[in-house]
Amino acid sequence: MWSVDEHLADILRSVRPLAPIELPLLDAAGCVLTEDVTVSAALPPFDNSSMDGYAVRVADVEGVTEEFPAVLGVVGDVAAGSGNLPTVGPGQAARIMTGAPVPPGAQAVVPVEWTDGGTGGGPASAMAPGAPGPEVRVHRPVTEGQHIRPRGSDAPAGALALPAGTVLGPPQLGLLAALGRPAVPVRPRPRVVVLSTGSELTAPGEPLEPGRIHDSNSFALTAAAQAAGAVAFRVAAVADDAATLRAVLEDQLARADLVVTSGGVSVGAYDVVKEALERESGIEFRRLAMQPGKPQGFGLLGPAGVPLFALPGNPVSSYVSFELFVRPALRAMAGLPAEDPHRPRVRARLVADAPLASPPGRRQFLRGAYAPAAPGEPLGTVAPVGGAGSHLLAALARADALVEVPEDLTEVAPGTELTVVLLG
Repeated sequence: MWSVDEHLADILRSVRPLAPIELPLLDAAGCVLTEDVTVSAALPPFDNSSMDGYAVRVADVEGVTEEFPAVLGVVGDVAAGSGNLPTVGPGQAARIMTGAPVPPGAQAVVPVEWTDGGTGGGPASAMAPGAPGPEVRVHRPVTEGQHIRPRGSDAPAGALALPAGTVLGPPQLGLLAALGRPAVPVRPRPRVVVLSTGSELTAPGEPLEPGRIHDSNSFALTAAAQAAGAVAFRVAAVADDAATLRAVLEDQLARADLVVTSGGVSVGAYDVVKEALERESGIEFRRLAMQPGKPQGFGLLGPAGVPLFALPGNPVSSYVSFELFVRPALRAMAGLPAEDPHRPRVRARLVADAPLASPPGRRQFLRGAYAPAAPGEPLGTVAPVGGAGSHLLAALARADALVEVPEDLTEVAPGTELTVVLLG
């Protein structure tokens, strides 16, 4: 049997980051930047006001007070987006709005709250558009540059804005837009095709005939692929017929960077995935020293070498297998750093009413509920959720962690320190 680590290492050796493409900004959300982005023009591109108020010369308001304000003539309004700017001379001011360019001659901005709002202007909050009052009284001084955002203060021209390898989230996309970039080169999100196999499967919403069950795996695995950052396509369940499965796979390869199947990988008479693909060059079916998820299939399918993961059919087995093997492959294909593809792992103390049994020679992944360390405690705790059965989907839905029991432990006492894989 293969170990968990050997199987994962073989997978990560086999997959490659996807080729870069140019994507519009919103389509690039969550993708990895493949080239450095530099600042082509200073950000902001001009000195602008950080307040609603009056653009003034510093000398004209030096030493002013409530009792002895400076009385300045208002030469015009400067709104955000203004192109024609008045010049502020001695004894003058220009009413200015937040984000508006600082007019020539002005050295600082006095917030409107430090003025009378202009002759006839009413309270300071009444800064509605209209003819400005001919005068404004300023009763607090300012220093040079006060309440002005200088040109290039966010990012000077020529500076590195984002290095290659950056994962593009909302702030990064906002910066790119501010720099005027409509599109950027990124590694695209992998396209994943997910399908379940089994003649017993019925789509949710359809009545169950005797001996049939609803298809849950394809929904869980499609959602897991989306959560891993992929673009996922769910395909209707395929019956236990090797020729049909081969035809479906051939048809789906045109839109797939990676394929995930569930079911049909063991040694039974109707294990259709194994029957359809075991002669396929590059697809290998293995037994892993783990529980759940012992039977696994992996290889590169078709002329383009599309990675195919053939996961077991039991719901818990397929989901655990996805988290351990498929998710790291997807993250690697997306070009994320080597340490990023894996779920976070922490150490925690086991909380249980009795010792837990684990099969010898196999790494067991129990479902658990993790609680972070309390103040003053070095470790958090984890409690098993449900049993070890690979069909216990309701217990899996209540878990937020996988509890990893090493191959050399056959009994785990309460209080034992274990590795916990955090989900979500």
